Amino acid sequence: MEKSVFTKKLGKQIARLREENELTQVQLAKKCNKHKQNINRLETGEINPTAFYLHEIAMALKVPTTKLFDF
Repeated sequence: MEKSVFTKKLGKQIARLREENELTQVQLAKKCNKHKQNINRLETGEINPTAFYLHEIAMALKVPTTKLFDF
């Protein structure tokens, strides 16, 4: 799988999990001390986040980090 395809799928999964938790991008950003713009860029596949960044997102969403890769 190409990097751009992977980051877009990852972003869609994160957006889905965020919506399941009834959170806005702003609320998620506050929960993990990120800027809203970075959450948007993550969800649209524009950035390739580090493992620790994904760990922080997963903690804020209250899911195991591995769940971010269920796509």
